[in-house]
Amino acid sequence: MRKILVVVDMQNDFIDGALGTREAQAIVEQAAAEIKRFEGSIYVTMDTHQSNYLETAEGKKLPVVHCVKGTDGWRLHEEIMTALSDKEYRVLEKGTFGSTQLAEEIRKEGSPEELEIACFGLCTDICVVSNVLLLKANFPEADITVRADCCAGVTPQTHEAALQTMKMCQIEVL
Repeated sequence: MRKILVVVDMQNDFIDGALGTREAQAIVEQAAAEIKRFEGSIYVTMDTHQSNYLETAEGKKLPVVHCVKGTDGWRLHEEIMTALSDKEYRVLEKGTFGSTQLAEEIRKEGSPEELEIACFGLCTDICVVSNVLLLKANFPEADITVRADCCAGVTPQTHEAALQTMKMCQIEVL
């Protein structure tokens, strides 16, 4: 089996910045520990917006400027960067919730039946669930898991709802 880890949007703005929460801050240490322990291919997604964010469709519905490329809020959290420092990993910038490029890159890893894809990150109820469901659609025979203790949502309630949605879509939630 080919092991893959997908780390979704562990960026400052989602942890202690513009859209940060106590719950997001609470998972950083565990997420960093999981990265350090992981042996396999690592993909890191980064929510990436431009200075015109408020003029975009997303910005009109979520009028909180965040993850503008090049800002401190856009950068990966320091503990996550430290955990990644001894690893080879690929960063994929995405301008929306889910990354279609992520599936394209993982497809290069080998036969979908031989893939074990572990996922975690922020926010469970937006970008994690979007990316996990895109992966499930692209790799229906792959073993896909989500580490609930390394995820946080916009609220604890929507975090739990997203975990339930993923379970209903045959994603194993650990």
